[in-house]
Amino acid sequence: MSVAEDIKIASEDRLRADLYNFLGLMLSGPPDQVLLDQCAGLSGDDSTLGTAIAGLARVARATKPKTVESEFNALFIGLGRGELLPYASYYLTGFLNEKPLATLRTDMATRGMTRAQNVYEPEDNIASLMEMMGGMIVGRFGLPASLDDQKTFFSKHISPWAGHFYSDLEAAKNSVLYASIGSVGKTFMEIEREAFRMTAG
Repeated sequence: MSVAEDIKIASEDRLRADLYNFLGLMLSGPPDQVLLDQCAGLSGDDSTLGTAIAGLARVARATKPKTVESEFNALFIGLGRGELLPYASYYLTGFLNEKPLATLRTDMATRGMTRAQNVYEPEDNIASLMEMMGGMIVGRFGLPASLDDQKTFFSKHISPWAGHFYSDLEAAKNSVLYASIGSVGKTFMEIEREAFRMTAG
């Protein structure tokens, strides 16, 4: 058993990591039928996040892989470029590959995070940042990150722009399934920001 497996992760932290990883997966490429079926099987409660998740499940039940692939391409790839540019550098400076990316690469190096072999996107894209945060919580890059370390990473690389991106995704003219993902992401970012604000340090 590895050291990481030996460390108990609180169930609420595991759920947070799962949601970060889910958002990362949905934003890294169009979901296939298996992932759409998983989305369709989600259920929410009466909370704002629960309502957003129930909305996503409803839309996923009526969505076909071919449709969502066209939607994903229109939003993120397009002819020349998609409707949205899901990068921290772009949201924070108006340009790609700027200082926010360089800062992120430095922070990734100190945490032992490396870009996946088959990924050519700049690391400051929203999908990668969601996956990094999910991985930090459960210790995918070594020991699970402390709450203070999570807060530092979130405040520096995610909080300044992710909520804005998710709002744009929610309102994008090509968004159907992704409008629901935007709602889930926006609500989750608000919850995380508030939770970190209430932690000391």
